[in-house]
Amino acid sequence: MLGMGEGLKTPVVLIIFNRPNLTRAVFERIRSVKPHTLMIVADGPRNGRATDSKAVRLTRQIVENVDWPCELLKNYSDANMGCGVRVASGIDWVFQHVEEAIILEDDCLPDPSFFPFCGELLERYRDHERVMQISGSNFLFDRYAVEQSYYFSRYPVCWGWATWRRAWRRNDFEMSAWKTDPERCLARFADKRERDFWQTNLEAVRDGRVDTWDYQWSLACQNANGLAVTPSENLVTNVGFGPDATHTTSRLLSVRPAVRAIKFPLRHPRHLEPNIEADEFTARRIFYKRSRLGKAAELLRRRLFAALSHAGRGYESPEVSSVTMSSVRSK
Repeated sequence: MLGMGEGLKTPVVLIIFNRPNLTRAVFERIRSVKPHTLMIVADGPRNGRATDSKAVRLTRQIVENVDWPCELLKNYSDANMGCGVRVASGIDWVFQHVEEAIILEDDCLPDPSFFPFCGELLERYRDHERVMQISGSNFLFDRYAVEQSYYFSRYPVCWGWATWRRAWRRNDFEMSAWKTDPERCLARFADKRERDFWQTNLEAVRDGRVDTWDYQWSLACQNANGLAVTPSENLVTNVGFGPDATHTTSRLLSVRPAVRAIKFPLRHPRHLEPNIEADEFTARRIFYKRSRLGKAAELLRRRLFAALSHAGRGYESPEVSSVTMSSVRSK
């Protein structure tokens, strides 16, 4: 485990926009591990949103309050680029400067053990081309046990994650593989409900109805037969649910797995292969397209399970207190 007093050697990336309260909470977690390098990717205010300019300014002030020995690199956009282009171009910029990095968005609140977990496994799998991501999130909801400290998954969930330049080079924001041969992209999904889920969402991204970057990354990982390291404990919670979010706008979606620290030393899987049973469980919960009735039943099930688990280990809802791009280095 990395020595917290020494400061984290792995570069940390924080992606921000206009939510100072959420950003402050995540920044404090980053400050607790004192990374040697902190890289900030920020979008600009939207046209016609009177409150954006002030919120963007306040948010940037928070992350610039670096009071430990640190190289601070900033990639700020004056104009609003949108979630998809801003995040993807920001990560492109990150890997122009570093070989590997831990990446957090402003609404992804990590347990402190998330940082050494990522740092150790970035080093361990640095030269394993098939491993494309270290994930911080686990969506097994305590319903499927993993004996080791983590497992390999086909699904690169990006609520707190880490990766390498060599993996991000495979990202294709324009989704050329999908545009030229969608059937081939869908062929690896055995269940029709999962194929329908990916087809619906990838078409929405292609047609510009959804402004995002992570479906493109997921597609790149799937097409490369890539694997994502997934922790046996959920290490990151998304605190961004609500009306000011870009995608996670519904409170009905706010049932999230509880966050618990990972134990060190890590116990490693013997084989570099996906955990089929864990992936099937995750797919049924997240990546199956449902009818309206099916969605209602799933929501009721999750609410009931959350209520029964509230006093135990099930779920938590942590409280959070209330284009021209430039690269600037400072000490």
